[in-house]
Amino acid sequence: MYNVGDIVMYGTFGICKVTAIEKRDFTGEEQEYYILRHTNSEKNTFYVPVNNEAALGNMHYVCSKAEVDELISHMNSHDMIWIDNDMQRKAEYSRIIKDADKHDMISLIKTLYLRRKELAESGKKLRTADENYLNLAENMLFEEFAYALDIDRSEVVEYIEKHIA
Repeated sequence: MYNVGDIVMYGTFGICKVTAIEKRDFTGEEQEYYILRHTNSEKNTFYVPVNNEAALGNMHYVCSKAEVDELISHMNSHDMIWIDNDMQRKAEYSRIIKDADKHDMISLIKTLYLRRKELAESGKKLRTADENYLNLAENMLFEEFAYALDIDRSEVVEYIEKHIA
């Protein structure tokens, strides 16, 4: 259960604050909703049903600075998750983005960085779908890291490079 004032990550939408918990009638039946506002924009408001497990699965508390530092310290130990079959790779990368597991997202980012580098050496580029998954994972993870570290999003990569084990 989240409380008013909690800071959460809401799927690919970013960092939000729970501004209220209210009953609303959007579907012909009144039910309770978390009202989320994006921390960077008052324009973005999201209504998440309190009793909808699937919707709640897209929410989690933003990690702390200590958790970020712990994740960064183990980045080199994350395995590659390259899958040759395009359809299987797309399904796995979609699952990772949906689940928003930070360890899996780090593995995805690492995999696609290294794959991009490998392809560039032979004059090729990463497929558009893979590039899109990389961008999604970076945006989600780095936005959360920036918030937890109280730094600008543009400083996250530099922070990681300085602190990586």
